[in-house]
Amino acid sequence: MARVLLVDEEPNLLHSLRYSLRQAGYEVATAATGEEALTLASRERPDVVLLDVMLPGLDGFEVCRRLRAESTVPILMLTARREYPRPG
Repeated sequence: MARVLLVDEEPNLLHSLRYSLRQAGYEVATAATGEEALTLASRERPDVVLLDVMLPGLDGFEVCRRLRAESTVPILMLTARREYPRPG
């Protein structure tokens, strides 16, 4: 069974996505903060990370940078933002 790490601070969205992913046959771990996401990613070794950009504490971009420094796990960024920082 594929493992998904779902990271979002919004409890209703976490619940809804977790439910849908479990119904589709995925094992799902959830985190509401960047720090929690990094801890779970290290412990659970997910097959994919669904990561919100806007998180309390460490934002999704920083979590992504730190995950990428340790792993090649696929990361899908979730956001409602309209503007993003320019690379470089």
